Amino acid sequence: MLKEAEAGVKTGDLARRHGVSEATIYNWKAKYGGLEVSEARRLRALEDENAKLKRLLADAMLDNAGLKDLLAKNW
Repeated sequence: MLKEAEAGVKTGDLARRHGVSEATIYNWKAKYGGLEVSEARRLRALEDENAKLKRLLADAMLDNAGLKDLLAKNW
């Protein structure tokens, strides 16, 4: 779809044909414009992996905070 946009097809026509909003196409252009398909897939995979690692870190930090609270109490 981005290749079509770069070729000069109007954004409104692309949006209607593919069922997305024009804003979505502009966001994709800003994010993936100039990348080859393989590079875009690699970027997407890295972003997914990064999100997964952030969730794991947040869970570990939450567990750590809970344990610190538990140990801080005087028995």
